[in-house]
Amino acid sequence: MTTTPPRLRPAPDGSDSEREPESRIGALTARISLGRAMNSESSDYFLLLGITLFMVVFGLVMVLSSSSVESHNDTDNFFSRFWSQGAYTLVGLPLMFIVSRIPMTFWKRSIWFILGAACFLQLLVLVTPLGVEIGGNRNWIRVGGFVGQPSEAIKLALVVWLGVVLARKQDLIDDWRHVALPILPIAGGAIGLVVLGGDLGTTVVMAAFVLGGLFFAGVRVRYLFAGLAGVAVVAVFVAMSSASRMGRIAALFGGASAANPDVNWQIDNGFYALASGGVFGVGLGNSHSKWSWLPAADTDFIFAIIGEELGLIGAVVVLLLFVMLAIVFLRIIHSSTDPFPRVTTAAIMVWLIFQAFVNIAVVLGVIPVLGVPLPLISAGGTAMISSMIAIGIVLSFARQNSRDARRAKGSAVRSGSAA
Repeated sequence: MTTTPPRLRPAPDGSDSEREPESRIGALTARISLGRAMNSESSDYFLLLGITLFMVVFGLVMVLSSSSVESHNDTDNFFSRFWSQGAYTLVGLPLMFIVSRIPMTFWKRSIWFILGAACFLQLLVLVTPLGVEIGGNRNWIRVGGFVGQPSEAIKLALVVWLGVVLARKQDLIDDWRHVALPILPIAGGAIGLVVLGGDLGTTVVMAAFVLGGLFFAGVRVRYLFAGLAGVAVVAVFVAMSSASRMGRIAALFGGASAANPDVNWQIDNGFYALASGGVFGVGLGNSHSKWSWLPAADTDFIFAIIGEELGLIGAVVVLLLFVMLAIVFLRIIHSSTDPFPRVTTAAIMVWLIFQAFVNIAVVLGVIPVLGVPLPLISAGGTAMISSMIAIGIVLSFARQNSRDARRAKGSAVRSGSAA
């Protein structure tokens, strides 16, 4: 007797037996696409992005802690300054990612216009009623309900402008005339607009990153010393032109300031905050100094609140974050073959790291009060946005470095195969 094998029922259209290979192919394609996207970014890209995001989140936490009392005094809301800083951060984050995708050719074509627009805004601050004076400095512009600092836009434009101009003059960098001609009238003029507003702290930071960009561009050291001497003369002139600034210098050495009597109070209570924190701190949110004892607790003196609430350990962690940030910047500078990203990254590095040094040095009583925020951590809307856009520019350079390295590696492999 023969046995007929059972006939298999044909699978209907769209059954799992037909969809399974398609789903596997789709999953494989998705994994390949994700892998390519991840490989398009270098380790420097992810290091810089990770450090930046951590610092921004940490800064928001510390702004909430340090500003809650004064926020309640001003608006009957403990969270008003925190929400404001959070809103600026939500603006800065997408801008950072958008800028990280912008090609270098865009900056080379448009930087002159961007720098001119930023200087025009600063000019409006100086000569029109839109300008607002805060703390003795006329460097804010008010348009409707928005108050911002055009000097932050000048800083951002100037670092890119330095990279573009010095990259074009790379072969002539040893001739001081080719360095002085664009730098003195353009960079000097932009910084001069900030000087006219009376903001000595921002002026010092801008002068520092201009000199830093020149150094990494390969300008001779003796030219840099001449520039440093010029900056010192201007700084002394600006300091002596204001009784408030002279009072800050006197307060550094234990003197009193009739024009700004609160500066002694601020310096002393900054010391008390750091000293009371000890090694481990009094605990997050438990600061005593923020209860109207320490002016600018969420901005210029936020490092004192960090030291009080998180102790020496928290203060050291902040210092290490800036050290790590500098190391990543140096890695990106080292891997750049084009002088434009190299000089621009160097200028941004000096901007952020030197500004952090100035802020912390003020809190420690090493230098007079200059009124600069701690980058990526202190409260300050336009300062946060400009810093995040600057980070986005460096992220775009890190991506470009990774693509250039892969392209060079592929060319080497093809050359070896042909041989």
